[in-house]
Amino acid sequence: MSRLQLALNVSDLDAAVEFYTRLFGVGPAKRKPGYANFAVVDPPLKLVLFEGEEGGTINHLGVETESADEVVSAESRLSEAGLITTGIDDTICCFAEKVETWVSDPDGARWEWYVKTADSDFMSAQPESDDAACCAPSAPTGVSLSSVR
Repeated sequence: MSRLQLALNVSDLDAAVEFYTRLFGVGPAKRKPGYANFAVVDPPLKLVLFEGEEGGTINHLGVETESADEVVSAESRLSEAGLITTGIDDTICCFAEKVETWVSDPDGARWEWYVKTADSDFMSAQPESDDAACCAPSAPTGVSLSSVR
């Protein structure tokens, strides 16, 4: 079963982890410096927290799938619908090896379709780079609703 992903920027990771643990009744599935994620069963949700200066904002949204085939299928469907995607990528991001594709809505909100294939000790494929950049790819240009009708 797929589940929605909500990735939030938080100013205080410890406080956010404590709050969301109480809110959903489950502790983080993964906790690293500046990062935590929760696998919430009810409601089915993958909650991801990024510590940084933009607390209280959405980092990105996503759909976690069960297989790479589902990611490929989603990317094909999005492309056929006239949306500009990043294509399919095998990458390391958020301390996980993933197969993913991204698309941006008309206001620039980023959506990720992905499957986690393994855990990783690294936030991104290039540990020396800006770690937040691994979760920031966007389609080359946004798309207006009129362009997909």
